[in-house]
Parts: sequence; C-alpha cells; structure tokens
Amino acid sequence: MMGPVLAACLLIILSTAWISQANGALCKKDGGVCTCNDKTKSVDCSYKELTAIPSNIPTDTDRLELDYNKLSSLPPTAFHNLKELTYLNLDTNQLQTLSEGVFDELKNLETLRIQQNQLKSLPPKIFDKLTKLTLLYLEDNKLQSLPHGVFDKLTELKTLSLHSNQLRRVPEGAFDYLSSLSLVTLNDNPWDCSCNDILYLSKWIREKEGKVNGIESATCVNKKAVLEITEEEAAEDCVYPNTTTAIPTTIITTLASSNDDDIPELPVPQENFQKFLGYQEPDHLPTQPQCLMSISGYLGLMMSLVLTSAAILYVIHFLKKA
Repeated sequence: MMGPVLAACLLIILSTAWISQANGALCKKDGGVCTCNDKTKSVDCSYKELTAIPSNIPTDTDRLELDYNKLSSLPPTAFHNLKELTYLNLDTNQLQTLSEGVFDELKNLETLRIQQNQLKSLPPKIFDKLTKLTLLYLEDNKLQSLPHGVFDKLTELKTLSLHSNQLRRVPEGAFDYLSSLSLVTLNDNPWDCSCNDILYLSKWIREKEGKVNGIESATCVNKKAVLEITEEEAAEDCVYPNTTTAIPTTIITTLASSNDDDIPELPVPQENFQKFLGYQEPDHLPTQPQCLMSISGYLGLMMSLVLTSAAILYVIHFLKKA
C-alpha cells in the first residue's frame, strides 16, 4: 500500500511545482527576463540591460522596476496597459526624451522615479494626468528648462527632487499649485541671478522658508543664495531659448537687424530629417540571453509535464494492482 501513497505524494508535489512554474511563466511572457511576484503584483526588470520595455508585463502590476537598464526612449503607449501602477522606477537609464502622453494612463501612480538619466527637457503637460502623485524624482538629469505649468496638476505632491540639473530659472508660478509640498531639492543647478526671471523663485523660497524643506540650498552661479537676490541685482531682461545660455535682448535685436545674406547656411544632420519626418527605429529584437532564457523556461515546463504524466501513470498502475 505504500507504493500508491508515495506515488500520490509525488504527484501532488509535481503538480504544485508545475502550477507554480506555470504562474511564473504567465508572469514572464517576455522570455523570463523580469522577476514577478503575483502576491504583491510587482515586476522587477532592473539590472537587465534592457533597451526596450518588455511587452507582456501583467496588466494588474502595481509596482514596476525598470531601473539600471539601457532605455534611451519610451514609446508613447509604453504604459497604457498598466493602469494599476502606483510605483514606477525608471532611474539610471539613458532616457533623452519623454513622449507626450506616455504617463497619461497611470492615473493611480503615486511614485515616479526618473533620476539619473539624460533628459534635457520635459514635454508640456507630461504630468497632468498624475493627480495622485506624491513623490517625483527628476534629479541628476540635464534639464535646462521646465514647461510653463508642468506641475500645476500635482496638488498631492509632497516631494519634488530637481537638484543636479542645468536649470537657470523656473517659469512664473511654477510651484504655485503644489499645496502639499514638504520637500523640494533645488541645489546644484546654475541658477542665473542676473536675470529678473529669478525673482519668482527667490520670492517663493522666502515665503516657504521653514515650511518646505530643502529650498534654502538653491544658490546662484556666484554662490549667493537665491533667496537673497534683490530686484536691483536681477535687473536684466533675459530671453531663454531651448539652450542653457541666456541671451540678452540687445543681442537678439542685433541679430534680427542683420542681413540674411551674412548668415551662413548650416548643414543639417540626416538624423534631424528623420526626426522631423517622424522616423523611429524599429523595436529592439530580443537579445541572445533573453532567447536562451525563454527556451530554458519552455524546456523546464515540458519537463514538469512529462514528470507529472509519469506520476499519474504510476498511480494508475498501483491502483489497478490494488
């Protein structure tokens, strides 16, 4: 009688293992690259050298880790099927731009991390749909400017990290709607305190001093604290194009009055034509390690099926003898 009992135990063990592997395989349709936890609804794709986001992340994922990869861009619909996300980590990639509307479906998102990338600018209204956002990390990028009203919809935001960028100013009223703020990091930016655009930030820091942490550390390029800047010191009108350099209006007037014939024709790189025409590189194909991981996953699944079938036949054999 011990034979059928042992066989039944073996069958139960193998069935449990097969079910567990099947759940894992369901969560790893990308080829087994990411680690998934069905209980916590979290997916960890960090440190995988990914150049593209896996396409089959479970739609009920709550927490998604994509940090420490090689992502240089995000398709506009990259997260449109992940409406349950509350946490998204894109830290330490190679992102140079963000597509407009890329976060629009993440209406439950509470934490967004995009630090340590190569972002030079943000699209207008990029955060408008993230009305539940409480933590936003944008530090250690190359941001040269912020769109007007980019934070206006983030009334629940408590932490905003902007330090270690290339910001020289913020738009008038940039922080006026952030009524829940408790921490803002502004240090290690080349704040231009010679232009009167800095007066909004200087006044805002003085008003929020003691109420919002981190803001006093903002310093001008001459190391003077931004909150100490006076109207006399910031008297110049400056125009900020999409570069890191402020151009006084006198120079712009001179350029406008010059003869067009004096302006040399500059060659335009081919990739600029491609961007203008909307050309995009095709999605990256799976790498060799990803393919190998996918094959090994299927082989493991087939082995589990074979063992389970053998156990069933074993049980039937002993039951017939009994």
